[in-house]
Amino acid sequence: MGTERGNWNSQLGFVLAAAGSAIGLGNLWKFPYITWHNDGGAFVLVYLLCILMVGLPIMMAEILIGRKTQKSPVGAMIEAVGRRWAWVGGLGVFTGFVILGYYSVIAGWTLRYFATCIGWSFKGFESSESTGDAFNAFAANGGLQLMLCGAFMFVTVYVVRRGIGGGIEKVARWLMPVLFAILVLLLGSALSMDGAREALSFIFMPDFANLPATGVLEALGHAFFTLSLGMGAMITYGSYLSHKQSVVRASAIVVALDTLIALTATTIMFSVIFSSPGMKEQISGSTVGMLFISLPELFYTVVPMGSILAPLFYVLVAFAALTSTISLMEVIVSYFIDQRKMPRAAAAWMCGLGTFILSALCALSFGGVPWLSRFSWVYRGTDGAKEGLFQHLDYLASNWLLPVGGFFITIAVGWFMTRESTEAELVADDNPGWFYFPVWRFIIRYVSPVAVALIIIFVIRGKDFS
Repeated sequence: MGTERGNWNSQLGFVLAAAGSAIGLGNLWKFPYITWHNDGGAFVLVYLLCILMVGLPIMMAEILIGRKTQKSPVGAMIEAVGRRWAWVGGLGVFTGFVILGYYSVIAGWTLRYFATCIGWSFKGFESSESTGDAFNAFAANGGLQLMLCGAFMFVTVYVVRRGIGGGIEKVARWLMPVLFAILVLLLGSALSMDGAREALSFIFMPDFANLPATGVLEALGHAFFTLSLGMGAMITYGSYLSHKQSVVRASAIVVALDTLIALTATTIMFSVIFSSPGMKEQISGSTVGMLFISLPELFYTVVPMGSILAPLFYVLVAFAALTSTISLMEVIVSYFIDQRKMPRAAAAWMCGLGTFILSALCALSFGGVPWLSRFSWVYRGTDGAKEGLFQHLDYLASNWLLPVGGFFITIAVGWFMTRESTEAELVADDNPGWFYFPVWRFIIRYVSPVAVALIIIFVIRGKDFS
């Protein structure tokens, strides 16, 4: 394969790949969960404002660093800001490694639930297999967990080793339209259900009297995390972007797609929940419960054409997870290509093996290996102590690695890169009419750093965003 980095063949290819990076389990899993627990409409409105004021400006900042330097995070930070900032890029690479280590475990679960739904669709639904106890037994099956996350890791490495145009972009051009098509099918079925009107009212009718005090902070945190910010993914993808393509337009489309998918997935889930008598009171208190325990049964007992749509739903979740694992792997691989001058194929397989070792440890921390399952450090947040390697890595990445990386990127772009260098990357003839560079510069210098700093401050005080 050589060490040539490659480029996106078109802006559409970049948009689909970057949207795939942003659109992951956070959209289909976490956003519906936190929307539910923050009473809907008012939270959604605050979240949209946070996306516009924090998420979109930081995304533009990360992409412009990558496109300006045409390098992966470490080299990009050195060239754009100075050698002292190399650690920020290195932090992004390390963050990608940590997140991929545990994220691929969850991604593997989607394969199991797809296969289970196929069986149910042909042989009939078995309620005994859709319970918390059944899920815990599955999670504790170490051999099965290793096989599932290993399969997902293999596919991820295979795509990444094929490069940008021939691998990541080609897969994104195929996966993303299929993902959108499945989502539209699911939405059509959901809107035909009895609870659809109540679900839409819950999501889109703001009632600030019902917004919990922590809701604004939750919205701010998720607006930052959902777009793959702070981990070097957008710097890396931006480094393959041609200077002929608009950073602003591409960023806006990616953010719009990410937000649309999150709202659509939430509409689907809530339409199902509101259509099932008593389900509102029975929803499990975890994101795992909503996606892997409550929903499977509802597909077969409530959803029209559920026997067809249930397997399609878990295909959707698997595709969303795959586009995210690909971007995480590319962050790590691009470092070894750029900084260590390794051929892409060798870098991909080496990084894949290293990440799989971490994934295996995470996969075995649900009961497969007792000491990994009991692994704990001193941390105790507002939600109690963490237990198990998986939970600790999730906590570390979500609460520390991502916000710290994002904070210093905003400082670097806003205060250490010159106005001329950032303006040269962002101002283009085909920019959307709403973009005004001085406003973006003000936000990235003052608003974004303060917003991300608030996340870090609340983490220090015990808030948990994992």
